[in-house]
Amino acid sequence: MHGTLSRPGEPGPARGRSSLRVPLTLRLALRELRGGLSGFVVFLACIALGVAAIAGVASISRSLTDGLGREGARILGGDLTYSLINRAATPEERAALDAQGRVSVVTTLRAMAVAGEGTALVELKAVGDDYPSTGELVTEPARPLSELLAEQDGADGAVADPVLLTRLDLKVGDRITIAGRPFAIRATLVSEPDRIANGIGFGPRVLISHAALAKSDLVRPGSLNRWSYRLRIPEADDAALQSRAAAVAKAVPDAGWEMRARTNADPRFAKSIERFTQFLTLVGLTALIVGGVGVANAVAAFVERKRGSIATLKSVGAPGGQVVVLYLTQVGLIAALGIAIGLTVGALLPFGLDALFHDSLPLPLNPTIAPTELALAASYGFLTALAFAILPLGRAHDIPVSGLFRDVVDTDAGRTRLRYRLILTAALAGLVALAVGTAFDRRLALIFIVAAGLAFGLLRLVAIGLMAGARRLPRPRMAAPRMALANLHRPGALTPAIVLSLGLGVTLLVTLSLIDANVRRTLTNSLPAKAPNLFFLDIPSSDADAFHGFLGGLAPGAKIERVPMMRGRITALNGVPAEAIKAPEEAAWVLDGDRGITYAEDLPEGSSLVAGSWWNAEEAKTPLVSFDAELAAKLDLKVGSSVTVNVLGRTLTARIANLRKVEWRSLGINFVMVFSPGTFRGAPHSDLATLTFPNGPDAKAEAGILRDVARAYPSVTSVRVKEALEAVSDIVGKLVLAIRGASGIAVVASLFVLAGALAAGHRARLYDAVVLKTLGATRRRLLAAYTLEYGALGLATAIFGLAAGTLAGWVIVTRVMKLEFTLDLSGALVAATLAVAFAILLGLAGTWRILGQKPAPYLRQF
Repeated sequence: MHGTLSRPGEPGPARGRSSLRVPLTLRLALRELRGGLSGFVVFLACIALGVAAIAGVASISRSLTDGLGREGARILGGDLTYSLINRAATPEERAALDAQGRVSVVTTLRAMAVAGEGTALVELKAVGDDYPSTGELVTEPARPLSELLAEQDGADGAVADPVLLTRLDLKVGDRITIAGRPFAIRATLVSEPDRIANGIGFGPRVLISHAALAKSDLVRPGSLNRWSYRLRIPEADDAALQSRAAAVAKAVPDAGWEMRARTNADPRFAKSIERFTQFLTLVGLTALIVGGVGVANAVAAFVERKRGSIATLKSVGAPGGQVVVLYLTQVGLIAALGIAIGLTVGALLPFGLDALFHDSLPLPLNPTIAPTELALAASYGFLTALAFAILPLGRAHDIPVSGLFRDVVDTDAGRTRLRYRLILTAALAGLVALAVGTAFDRRLALIFIVAAGLAFGLLRLVAIGLMAGARRLPRPRMAAPRMALANLHRPGALTPAIVLSLGLGVTLLVTLSLIDANVRRTLTNSLPAKAPNLFFLDIPSSDADAFHGFLGGLAPGAKIERVPMMRGRITALNGVPAEAIKAPEEAAWVLDGDRGITYAEDLPEGSSLVAGSWWNAEEAKTPLVSFDAELAAKLDLKVGSSVTVNVLGRTLTARIANLRKVEWRSLGINFVMVFSPGTFRGAPHSDLATLTFPNGPDAKAEAGILRDVARAYPSVTSVRVKEALEAVSDIVGKLVLAIRGASGIAVVASLFVLAGALAAGHRARLYDAVVLKTLGATRRRLLAAYTLEYGALGLATAIFGLAAGTLAGWVIVTRVMKLEFTLDLSGALVAATLAVAFAILLGLAGTWRILGQKPAPYLRQF
């Protein structure tokens, strides 16, 4: 019989090999699927989970990006925003802005609020009657802002974040003192349209009027405050926007302000979204790749179930290649269904988030269908399904018909043909190209790919080693251990599938546990023990010595450090404008926005010179700067390079005299740039001071100092390091929660894979069970053997997962996050133990039904 597979009623020999064309192949595949998707539940779940994770993350990212673009004017408070640090605009600068449109002004700064014995750091925001120029300000009660902020009964009005009222035990109508002036809280702040533009705050928001700010002593030369001039233009198109911005730049080229446009309201935040999206996408890809193991197991089991059909097709003349195409088409249809489910879930996720949390979302979300992102997720799904399905299908190509009928033990024997290995290579290359080509950080994507390849390779070696070791161990006398040992290495053993699926899950859990533990330890435990307890900002230079003495009287044994502080923006490096420099991502932040700067006669504590020399008294009279060595290397700077900065509207250039290694984690006073004293001699500035208790944190003493400083020096802002770290920790906690959610999908996928591996071995286990029960084995003895088998596999994979997860956690914490690593396996051990226990229970649950079967029906079948 040579190639006679044909349609009913058609002559077979005339068609030959060309009869199995795509339409017929598709028809046969659909006919086989009429029996349902039995055995493909794990396949569908794995593909759908991974695709849904990638599509959901991408859809939310696109919705956020579109939301930022659509709401750009509302976020900024205008079409163009010009920001100045430490000073208001000059008459010339203000005139240049007024000539281009309607201007509103917002001033932001930090201050201390006092109520009775309580004090709190607040984010103060001074606005005019025209605030907000875009969007809506919502207060409770809802009254005109001019009425809420007006002076009445000897006190200016304020609108406060409810958190402040809770912290100081206040209610609407009560009074607080800011900078020595009374303010009556007339309403609570429900929402403000430009909340994102204000950045991360370390205290609750308080709105006051510009008139009230002018009466205070908070704005003085050198004080740390930001003046934002928000420009609304009559034209709506982007060309007009660029024209107006160019006109302002031409009128006042040396203003030194930071400009943002509504078309790119917050580039730093947009980059953060892209960076975090890539990370979550890689986590989703991890879930998809882990699920790929489930795909391979499901396809292998599918081929096993179709032995009779494959034998029939080959016996009537169907070539092996056409048989593979037929069943690959069937697998592709099932994969398409899983991808469709995943895409649907992922596409609907932004709409669900917006419907459920619209009022509480901190970011503008514009739910939208993102076809490009969904197509990318679908591509990941198809390539993964192809990569993991082709080898199990391809192995059936050259197995003879007699082998298909007789072999019930190991259908995977034999070498796969080159064509199928090339298809596998092409699918894997496609996955790598997608991951790297679409990555925001290609280095991170490459690290992920290498790590995934190493994980798969090492787990394969672990499985091979387990099987080889079990094969060489002496046979125990007792039946249960002997059976368990044989099950580990026999043909068709579950060892490779279980080790791979469980090992990946445990590794991921351990890695996340260690990263979480180290980040939280860095933020909440180790830093406060060696960092200053209190920071004091905006100390008037005229009062600096008196303030130092005042602090010394409040805390006699404490260490007090004090340095001058200003804010400035880098405008050029070696004569190249900052906006023209293509800096690497890890150093670009130095050129983006303003930086804190200082000057000093001596090398700051916590720094060590790595190049050049510190200036002497004579050299200190000339413009010199000391630069952070690590950042200098990334920006291609060296001793002798020039740095141009704009400070208080004045542009100056200094030569790099030396490079320093800075210990940032001590939270001591240090800066990227430290200038020589002669650079800013006579410039207005304020001082920054720190106070460190000799015996570590002291909550009671800190509270007393905060209260006394707020009363004696109302214009000085006090920051409690513990509270600042808690604010950062809260943000990190939310990011970690998102990572856990995405990683949880990968863990669930690994559990599906584990369940699929156990299901794939069901037929062989059933055959073993009925034969052994016929020979007199009891359920208890069989259960003991399976418990030992799964326990051994679980223990081996737990050990690997702990080792691999610890290594991965160490690399990420020390190399990517640049933090100190402490081996804290408490959470990791719990995660590994639970994973192993779950694997044993899942394995036993899968075999329990097998153990209850009566032998007779199955012995007749086999």
